[in-house]
Parts: sequence; C-alpha cells; structure tokens
Amino acid sequence: MRTEKSKSYNITLPAIVAGLYVVISLAFAPLSFGVVQLRFAEMFNHLAAFNKRYIYALILGCLMVNLFSPLGIIDVIVGTLGTAIGTILTYLLTRKAPNNLTRYIIATLCQIPGVLLVSLELMMISKLPFLLTFGSVLVGEFLSMIVGAVVIQFLTTRIDFINGKRKAL
Repeated sequence: MRTEKSKSYNITLPAIVAGLYVVISLAFAPLSFGVVQLRFAEMFNHLAAFNKRYIYALILGCLMVNLFSPLGIIDVIVGTLGTAIGTILTYLLTRKAPNNLTRYIIATLCQIPGVLLVSLELMMISKLPFLLTFGSVLVGEFLSMIVGAVVIQFLTTRIDFINGKRKAL
C-alpha cells in the first residue's frame, strides 16, 4: 500500500527533474541553443527508461527552456516535439531491457529522431548544410547522453527511479 510520503515523492521527483532541466539549460544557455549545441540537461532523457512519469517532466522542462530560445516559437514546437519523440521511444523500447547499460544505450539512440528534427529546424533557419548541422547537434546530444548515463547511474545508488523511492543510505 502506498503511503502519502511515497505519493508525494512520485510527484516531487519529476517536478525536480523538470526544474533541473530548465536551470541547467539556462545556466549554459550559450551552449543550449544554436547549431553547435550541447544541452547538458538532455542527460535526464535517460530517466524515461526507468518510468514514464519522467516523460512528462522532460517535455515540460524542454518546453519551458525553449520559450527562451533565440529561434522563437518554432523551437518551442519542434524542439519540444523532438524531446517528446525521444523520451516516448526510450520508454517504449527499454521496458524489457535487462540492465541499465542496455537502457542507456537505447535511450541514447532514441534521441536521434529529435536530433533530426532540431537539425532540420536549424538548417532551415540558419541556412547551413544539413549534414553539418545534423553532425554538430548529434555530437552534442551524444556527449550529453554519455555524461548523463554516468550521472544517472551514480544517482541510481541513491534513488530508485523505477518505483520513485529514495533508497536507504
């Protein structure tokens, strides 16, 4: 039976993730937007492999960050759609993953459709060659996801992301 404490933890944890996504992205705003893009907060996309509640948190965080994008409303729509696709795919394709390493690999690869959308958006707006734009965004995304895998794995020693509970110390 669930306690009030565990229910509030299930609400609080995704809210913290959404907030961290916004804070980290805006703290590194020069790197979070543009053709050469390294949005460190994308590391949290791994969490969709653990529980679908993080999909909503990540979409909300991305939407809020993209409100500050120099590209305007198009980035709110396209960028947020990319995050939605990537996190939903991550959740669906990792449900039967045998271990966290497999989850992290699948989650990283699931971000490619979002990278494709953002690259098309940037190509149309910045008038740069698609492959150059795709390559630079893909490298940034993969770097964020690789660092994120290490960070999330470390956090799994303290937080049960699947059940939304804090682990005993």
